[in-house]
Amino acid sequence: MPYYSDELIEEIRSANDIVDVISGYVRLQKKGSAHFGLCPFHNEKTPSFSVSQNKQMYYCFGCGAGGNVITFLMQYENDTFQEALQALAQRAGIELPRQELSDRARRESDRRTKILEINKAAAKYFYAQLRMEQGTTAMEYFRKRGLSQETLKKFGLGYSNKFRDDLYKYLQKQGYEDSLLKDSGVVAIDEKRGGYDKFWNRVMFPIMDANNRVVGFGGRVLGEGEPKYLNSPETVIFDKSRNLYGLNLARCTRKHYILLCEGYMDVIALHQAGFDNAVASLGTAFTQGHANLLKRFTKEVYCTFDSDGAGIKAALRAIPILKEAGITVKIVKMDPYKDPDELIKAKGAEAYEERIAQAQNSFLFEIEVLEQQYNLKDPESKTKFYNDVAGKILEFEEELERENYIEAVAQKYQTGYENLRKLVMHQGARAGIVKERRPLKSGVQEKKKKEDGMKQSQKLMLTWLIEEPSLFEKLKSCLGPEDFTEELYRQAAEILFAQYQEGKLNPAGIVSMFTDEEQQREIAALFNASLKEITTPAEKQKAVKETLIRLKENSINYRSKHLNPTDLEGLQKLVTDKKNMQKLYRME
Repeated sequence: MPYYSDELIEEIRSANDIVDVISGYVRLQKKGSAHFGLCPFHNEKTPSFSVSQNKQMYYCFGCGAGGNVITFLMQYENDTFQEALQALAQRAGIELPRQELSDRARRESDRRTKILEINKAAAKYFYAQLRMEQGTTAMEYFRKRGLSQETLKKFGLGYSNKFRDDLYKYLQKQGYEDSLLKDSGVVAIDEKRGGYDKFWNRVMFPIMDANNRVVGFGGRVLGEGEPKYLNSPETVIFDKSRNLYGLNLARCTRKHYILLCEGYMDVIALHQAGFDNAVASLGTAFTQGHANLLKRFTKEVYCTFDSDGAGIKAALRAIPILKEAGITVKIVKMDPYKDPDELIKAKGAEAYEERIAQAQNSFLFEIEVLEQQYNLKDPESKTKFYNDVAGKILEFEEELERENYIEAVAQKYQTGYENLRKLVMHQGARAGIVKERRPLKSGVQEKKKKEDGMKQSQKLMLTWLIEEPSLFEKLKSCLGPEDFTEELYRQAAEILFAQYQEGKLNPAGIVSMFTDEEQQREIAALFNASLKEITTPAEKQKAVKETLIRLKENSINYRSKHLNPTDLEGLQKLVTDKKNMQKLYRME
């Protein structure tokens, strides 16, 4: 992976005005000091997507998406950091330094390049074979499956003929050595038999990575033969657990979710029917690698597997893996039809669209499958069922989420909400997961609100410091980075105060210093806080004073609790701050 210095990253970012870049994707209108438009990351009718030329940052007050020009391309185009940086460098006419490779690394890179060439050549060969006389049976197979010529071309579908060494001889003539052909996965080399094709007498499905490079193949046998489906072996360019069929096309969809299917034909049929967001795993169980790959492109996945037992098991395997990656999961039910292809052929694309609209919550789907193991007419079996349900509800870490699912299950199975809730709490208490709830004492809820309010106060102060740099000079004797007690906020404050000392505030540059997407969003939120009730300079002055006092009081309390007794300098600073609080109360 290329390494670029912080200085180069900042040069590229600052050379691309964020308003100019985002205007190419979103229609913006200037309102006051910012530009507003409809957020491209969620559906909305009233513009809440703000782009600030001064801060060189964007922030959506609706969904919380935010960052600088680099993170915008990463979110909108689903680019990696390196891809976004390269695109912006090209836009600004900045040449990125070429990375010097070792001799070994260069050899490996060249080998990968040649293997990619071999796979591309094989794909062209299979594509041509399908359209020749020997491909008649294969073409008839695709025709019976209802695929149009346009679809065949779109997916590059082909045919490997009945001769077991045709492709091998063809690639040899192209000048590729046996050692390379063996490593490519499309040819096998045997001491006794010599070279022979991995695929023969099969309809061929080229597998492309997210960047449209052919990295492998899937082949379905024509007529009798085993295995029915055969995939390329894993190679230096092909890892089944990190590639998804159709993702090169689905990544460009404007839908907010991805359809996860079981096989090649489901993906192809869905794309032909207008569902350009369908993908499938490659003849292997769904993995964490697949989930992490999907997370780059979506936050919501609809599982649309076969309606048989194997399809149900596949869905049950995929659900926890997707959730672990932070992806919301829904289940599209196919019954009484076998799969999406069969449903669309029988009822049309509109009927499948309706199934998507009616997609089931993944947890309730799991409960529905669990229910089949019990006889709910038998009291003992019914009790065991509810105990298992309670155990599954306890898998949710958030109390609010547990409460919501208790309510949903109680409503679905027409059982008492309070009884189910008590069962969940009892199991949780025994397992040490949750505490039995008791009547809350007065003030507990207010304390939680106060903590939330303190976060907001710290956000407001950071925003005001950015928007009105003169505040640094006014507050320098009583405010420092240590007064921001939230860890991420303190890190941002330290960078911001250092930038002020150097004479250049650069909030957009701070975003680039954090690699985690959630941290980038939160940093963007730090510099876009506001109080709607402030309309005059006097109100702003009063708000700054009150916010400063809240920050200092909280900071003093926090440092008092966490101060190391041997930290004499910290103790002296604490004593000084406590004395200065009286000055703050009197400050105009």
